[in-house]
Amino acid sequence: MKTTINHIMGKAWLGLAALALPLASCSDWDDHYDPSTGDEGSKTTLWQAISSQSELSNFARVLKGCDYDRNLSGSQTYTVFALTNDGLTADQADSLVSAYQEQKNKGVRDNDNTVIRQFVQNHISLFTQPVSTLTNDTLTMLNGKMEPVSPTAIGKETFITSNALHTNGVLFTIGKKIDYFPNIFEYLGIDNSIDSAYQFINSYSRYEFSEAASVPGGINADGQTEYLDSVVVLRNSLFSTLGQINSEDSTYWMLVPTNDQWTRMVNEYHDYFDYANTVNKRDSMQEANTRLAILSGTVFSRTINPDAAFADSAVSTQAFEYQVRKAMDLEPYNIFYRPFDAGGIFDGTSDIECSNGHVRIASQFNVPKTKTFFRTVKVEAENISRQDTLIDASQPLPIHQVSSDNPFYDKISSNTFVDVIAENTSTNPNHFPVASIQYSIPDLLSNVGYDIYVVFAPQHAYNPYIPEKDLLPNRFRCMLYYTNKDNRQLNRRLELKTNDPMKVDTVQVASNFKFPACSYGLTQPNVKLRIMSQVSQSQTAMYSTDFHIDCIIFKPHED
Repeated sequence: MKTTINHIMGKAWLGLAALALPLASCSDWDDHYDPSTGDEGSKTTLWQAISSQSELSNFARVLKGCDYDRNLSGSQTYTVFALTNDGLTADQADSLVSAYQEQKNKGVRDNDNTVIRQFVQNHISLFTQPVSTLTNDTLTMLNGKMEPVSPTAIGKETFITSNALHTNGVLFTIGKKIDYFPNIFEYLGIDNSIDSAYQFINSYSRYEFSEAASVPGGINADGQTEYLDSVVVLRNSLFSTLGQINSEDSTYWMLVPTNDQWTRMVNEYHDYFDYANTVNKRDSMQEANTRLAILSGTVFSRTINPDAAFADSAVSTQAFEYQVRKAMDLEPYNIFYRPFDAGGIFDGTSDIECSNGHVRIASQFNVPKTKTFFRTVKVEAENISRQDTLIDASQPLPIHQVSSDNPFYDKISSNTFVDVIAENTSTNPNHFPVASIQYSIPDLLSNVGYDIYVVFAPQHAYNPYIPEKDLLPNRFRCMLYYTNKDNRQLNRRLELKTNDPMKVDTVQVASNFKFPACSYGLTQPNVKLRIMSQVSQSQTAMYSTDFHIDCIIFKPHED
């Protein structure tokens, strides 16, 4: 279903949209302007021309009521597509002015005012834009909407008069209003069944002055440029993460939960982001990350999701490219297979067409949290930034790269692992040397049970010629260090474990372990895992004191 805003009197606030630069003006007036205006027409401003024509009186009433008579009386040039009284009654004009004033009295700025954006700016473009018999182009309106223009029409509306030249632009008249076609971001704010998502996304919106898009005038007494038209553009930090869903020249699909589904997930996800009381702005972080978790993986660029590919899998804007996932041995998060099948993410959704794509409204939100934010956390053993404490190691850990002709190639994460050598550590005079290493673990959720694994690599992964009799298992113990909600340090001594030295061995060291404080997004993680060899001098013939570690895995426990 194609959705347009036919009743512009509605009080639903539209989303903010970036103001795009219009087309460059044409100056070949001998070919294009309407000579019927004569010399007098070319000496009047656009506002004078509009306000003097009785058939444009209702359109003029709206312009004046919204303070746009001042814009059209100045030196900045515009192209105006004025609506005749046949297409805009006096009652409709009064209603528009009342709606504008009502929003203005509530402190709504003009860029956000629905009457300005949906109606006034939808009929005006910057610069002079005449048409000719060869015109076949797209015109950018003041609100950023792009309309096709032909020699006889803009969009679906035929010109009654055209190319009337005035001192500050050119005037056209049309018999019906230009339909306002919202983009995805704007539609989120129009449809009150999904405006919970809009309210959160819009809380990150900021308008900034754009010098490049503004029209410079003269230089004032202080040597500063004065602008004939100061253009502000929308900036929203979430667009760089989710996708440019406010852009008129991009095409996306966005999956959006209804408000009741939004509330359900906020209640469910809230406890996953329970930070320690000492974390700066912990409450706002919890509120924001809870909602970002809902939106994770919900926007899809049609550039990378053509129809043929979309039927098989939907790759969101937050998914890593295949080459990156392959190189880093990452799971395919934010990628959803068979999205239109029963139980798929688009199953049962209603489809709304927008100016830059589609909104898919989900009354049953089928995005699995385990495919977006509720992730397995893996720390590569060779990651120096995660090697939190190495007991008196004077040299970096030896790193081994698995060669492509080795039988263990592609069986070890990133085809890389490290050696932790007992001889490289300090020793207690009364005990046998101990190999020990500690890793900091990032991005763990609170109140989630994790199964914890240490993955060991066999020495044959870098030297297949070592005799099997010389390959000994490890006997080791892990210690967990973490904090509670009051940031008090806690620890847990885990059970003794051994591994199989003949294979890539994933050894589970803990099951369904829950952390009371979230570390998601923190630069200093509050969870650390220490791995220590537990071999006495009498056991050296049975166990190796050296580790060959591939990675550490914290995986959400499956009930």
